[in-house]
Amino acid sequence: MSTLTSTAVTAEPPAVTGRRQPLHDWRPEDPDFWAAGGESIARRNLWVSIFAEHVGFSVWSLWSVTVLFLGPAYGIDPAGKFLLTAVPAALGAVLRLPYTLAVARFGGRRWTIISALLLLVPAVPMTVLLEPGVSYSTLMVLACLTGVGGGNFASSMANINLFYPQHLKGRALGLNAGGGNLGVPAVQLVGLAVLATAGAAYPRLVPAVYLPLIVLAALAAARWLDTVPGARNEPGALRAAARDPHTWVMSLLYIGTFGSFIGFGFAFGQVLQLQFAERFPTAVDAAWLTFLGPLVGSLIRPLGGHLADRLGGARVTFWNFVAMAAGASTVLYAARERSFGLYLAGFIALFVFSGIGNGSTYKMIPAIFRARAADAVATGQRDPEAAARWARRMTGALIGIAGAIGAFGGVMVNIAFRQSFLSSGNADAAYLAFIGWYALCFAITWVVYRRPRAGRLAGV
Repeated sequence: MSTLTSTAVTAEPPAVTGRRQPLHDWRPEDPDFWAAGGESIARRNLWVSIFAEHVGFSVWSLWSVTVLFLGPAYGIDPAGKFLLTAVPAALGAVLRLPYTLAVARFGGRRWTIISALLLLVPAVPMTVLLEPGVSYSTLMVLACLTGVGGGNFASSMANINLFYPQHLKGRALGLNAGGGNLGVPAVQLVGLAVLATAGAAYPRLVPAVYLPLIVLAALAAARWLDTVPGARNEPGALRAAARDPHTWVMSLLYIGTFGSFIGFGFAFGQVLQLQFAERFPTAVDAAWLTFLGPLVGSLIRPLGGHLADRLGGARVTFWNFVAMAAGASTVLYAARERSFGLYLAGFIALFVFSGIGNGSTYKMIPAIFRARAADAVATGQRDPEAAARWARRMTGALIGIAGAIGAFGGVMVNIAFRQSFLSSGNADAAYLAFIGWYALCFAITWVVYRRPRAGRLAGV
């Protein structure tokens, strides 16, 4: 396996025009090149990428709102609905690594077009088939297919990473990720609009809204995106990262942050209807609140990176998991006491802290390898240039692996809710499992990155 890097040849900076042009050279670290037109081209590619990724996230999240339409006429119990929201998360997680590698294999522009058009694979049949009488197996296949939208995040991040110099990557990738994450509340707002206007009898209208947006994303990519020359998958990087223990530590932490965000985003509407059925007798009642958590979680993600820059990624991540455990405890208490206001506040806190944790854990990854590279230079094991190259290589690989594994947290959240409702008729067991997971995460963060000891990584 491999990670994504780029090479370039010497040439004059590209002229900036309103039209897409082939890039014969790309040198974002060269200040003259960047000022002479590189920055404008990178910015254009970033905004198109954000739009395409946003649409991908929306398609990935379609079933978070579609299940609210599946009333008694569909004959599906709550456990069956939680499976319908679990399978898109599973396929999206599986596709993240191959989608990352596809950028170098096909080129960023071409793969963005292809990955956008692949969103039609679930959206078109959903528009045609979603009606009472459709079999549950058909619904499962349709739900699984929406997982292709989860892969778009990985390829979009890998592509935009090639366009920006090191000192601007954090902001650019943060905007790209945040714009994509906003696809979750966006599709839920679309679902709310359909429920409020056409009613629960027309779930097919939600994917139908996205058909022209998918085509528009593909056309925008064809018209305005570029391909960075010389991008390649560096052989062996993923294998090397898979053997590194920090890869699995960070992947576990990312399950707790991004996995919580996407899992709760998919399940929140269902849980509201089941936990407070008397307050949410219809789908439209729940839909008014379903989008709120994913919205604040998406908007606050950059704050996690900013806090990590100022205070240290491991410190922010540690206290963030403490706060997530407190939030899950609040939700559990409120559910048992039937306090809806406290329950909603606790769940919104979980979305807020999952968003902050998304940013802080991603910031920890390059810091880990920078610290290890500095140690290797100090002990004479590597020269500075080789150490810096190794750190970049391992950072890219770990981000790819952690992104894929972290997305499986969305599956775990929905399965936890399913099993809890099946066994006891409520979500208490799921909340206890979440509290235990967050406690495990803050304990591991302390032991590996925060505990005072000889050999502790500096600056993580």
